[in-house]
Amino acid sequence: MNFAMVGLGRMGANIVRRLARSGIRAVVYDRDPATMRALEAQGATAAASLVDLAARLPAPRTVWVMLPAGAATEAAVSELSALLSAGDCVIDGGNTYWKDDIRRARYLREKGIDYLDVGTSGGVWGLERGYCLMIGGPKPVVDRLDPLFRALAPGPGSIPRTPGREGRDPRAEHGYIHAGPNGAGHFVKMIHNGIEYGMMQAIAEGFDIMRNAASPRLAAEERLTLDLPEIAEAWRRGSVITSWLLDLTAEALQKDPDLMEFSGHVEDSGEGRWTVEAAIAEAVPAEVLTSALYTRFRSRQKHTFAEKVLSAMRKGFGGHAEPKRSQ
Repeated sequence: MNFAMVGLGRMGANIVRRLARSGIRAVVYDRDPATMRALEAQGATAAASLVDLAARLPAPRTVWVMLPAGAATEAAVSELSALLSAGDCVIDGGNTYWKDDIRRARYLREKGIDYLDVGTSGGVWGLERGYCLMIGGPKPVVDRLDPLFRALAPGPGSIPRTPGREGRDPRAEHGYIHAGPNGAGHFVKMIHNGIEYGMMQAIAEGFDIMRNAASPRLAAEERLTLDLPEIAEAWRRGSVITSWLLDLTAEALQKDPDLMEFSGHVEDSGEGRWTVEAAIAEAVPAEVLTSALYTRFRSRQKHTFAEKVLSAMRKGFGGHAEPKRSQ
């Protein structure tokens, strides 16, 4: 497969490495030469520019853009539109706003260039665990590039099959789906991240309540000193709320029960905001997701232990570092 990756950050570089395990070698480009050299040593081909990248790929070319949503992705797609030809395909695997996908797909379609929006979940662990992919775009293009997506997906693993799935599209059981037309992939990923906010907030608040069970505000006989690392470890083994997020919480608490490494300043990627906007447009009540988003805003003013737990989870699954504290 004639494949290239533009953007070699936390996820872009590991996508290239995971594809290489299935024999799919990439041409790569990033503004940082060091990241390209590292992948070149592992079998990738480094390009000096997007012009060079397009020239190195025989047709039909597939170029995956893995850059921050907004201006950086917009500029890359715009430049690629002048370098690629009819029958080629641009994939945006970042966290782009889904309405921008509809606009870009329409623009590229006029040039005969295909466009897919791929919501990509897996964070820094995707190299080993695989990436859950939510794909938007024309079905023939998605089907043609299926070997690419199957190589990136986690596969069925040891998760029991859902009863009654006989005759359904098998891709979902492998951890990737064709969600619908252009925009659908990033729309589904947007909602995924909104739900993620709510789940993280619930876990974080629960541990904050348990940490404060020994508060001097309580009557002496009602105070409880609880071992949070042990509780997290027990919960992740068979409880109803077992999850990867709980795994990450247990790991962080085991390392430091007070989470002194974290200030509690919690950023948001934008997708939580877009999820709330979609809920408003659809007149769908979304109290939990909205509250979780607003809590992230508040965390930048006054921090609680719950917000330290949130920071620990974000670092665990996505490698997100807190902003440097002002002196």
